[in-house]
Amino acid sequence: MTMRGWSSAALPVVVAATIVAACSSSDEAPAPTLTGQALLDPNNCLPCHADQFREWSGSMHAYAGEDPVFTAMNKRMQRETNGQAGDFCVACHAPVAVRLGLTKDGLNLAELPAYARGVTCYFCHSTDAVEGTHNNPLHLATDDTLRGGFDRPMKGTPHKASYSTLHDREQRDSARLCGACHDVVTPEGAHIERTFTEWEGSLYSKPGQLPCGKCHMDGRSGFAANVDGAPQRRVHDHSMAAVDVALTPFTQMEAQRAAVQQLLDATLLGKLCVKQSPTGILAEVTLDNAFAGHNFPSGASQDRRAWVEIVAYREGAVVFSSGVAEEKKPITALADPNLWLLRDKIFGKDGAEVHMFWQAASVESNQLTASVTTDPTDPAFYHSVTRTYPLPSPAPDRVTMRARMRPVDFDLLDDLVATGDLDAAILDKIPTFDLASTVKEWTRDGGFRCVE
Repeated sequence: MTMRGWSSAALPVVVAATIVAACSSSDEAPAPTLTGQALLDPNNCLPCHADQFREWSGSMHAYAGEDPVFTAMNKRMQRETNGQAGDFCVACHAPVAVRLGLTKDGLNLAELPAYARGVTCYFCHSTDAVEGTHNNPLHLATDDTLRGGFDRPMKGTPHKASYSTLHDREQRDSARLCGACHDVVTPEGAHIERTFTEWEGSLYSKPGQLPCGKCHMDGRSGFAANVDGAPQRRVHDHSMAAVDVALTPFTQMEAQRAAVQQLLDATLLGKLCVKQSPTGILAEVTLDNAFAGHNFPSGASQDRRAWVEIVAYREGAVVFSSGVAEEKKPITALADPNLWLLRDKIFGKDGAEVHMFWQAASVESNQLTASVTTDPTDPAFYHSVTRTYPLPSPAPDRVTMRARMRPVDFDLLDDLVATGDLDAAILDKIPTFDLASTVKEWTRDGGFRCVE
């Protein structure tokens, strides 16, 4: 199977030579050589921005127009709405293609040039205004200037450059650039993705706290461009890991999954208590969304699944379990009265539950909320959630717990396979992540106590 991704092989020879000369020259600053069509192609960013290009090329932004789940859902949505959904999905997944008039519904993305697919360097860095709060209301400048977070951009580089608070991750304003696509409202009015809104209501949106880029674009000391005389700056990771991962052969897949795992491992705090009560032996599981700058799970939470697995053992045999996932089976298929499941449910105009987002008119949410204060005297400081599980007597020898997560679960995927919109081979690629900070074990030899 061919590995999809971005490569300098696509860089036009004449343009490449011009850019390399501009990057390496220390003589009199040349006039900008990247204008118009050349700015659209991420490969033209590579000679001067190799690190940023490498990071972005393995990101879900670069993959956004390739993602088979997006492609399948868009195909089905267009069919079921008789094309009335238009660019609802593709406006965020391949915004340059929409802005250039190369697609109206995203059904022809595979036929378009690579520079028009996905969320590209040009799309983000040419944004000069945010004209709304959801469904990609970003305004793109047409002045051949790329914007960034440095207030003193170098002169004489291959493209014109200017400072923008929208691109400065130290500025609260920068969250609006991300939030414009990461909040989604359906045609029926359901606010199905609320990551930006959740962030706005959290501790992290307060002055001096953490805009999106502070968590999703780790900073380091380095060079923003491979240009003679370039100063060392605080540069930022453009892989922008979150939860979703590439499901077909793509550049840097292993690194992408490792970055997602690292981010998830540090998101929640978990605690397991085993107690003797008047009614018997109880296990108490506590989850605290201590470190996400938004609710958990977030984004397309109608399709994501996060849940708790707890298992009790006596003499090596399982005497109680909840949340034990079956291979390639949706967690919702478990006949488990104790299941602690974190997700959104969506409902149509008639109030009946639906499973395809474009049908959603309302949302019922079951998430872990984000931190809103650092003041322990404020009741809102305590926002963790605890669930109790009845364990059989006598007390088990050992109890284990962990929080688990799938970016998208098999109930949706099986449905898309059944309608012929998704290749069944994709089902083998869906990861289940364990969040390291929630993996706990209690043993009886330590007595009834809490394990944190």
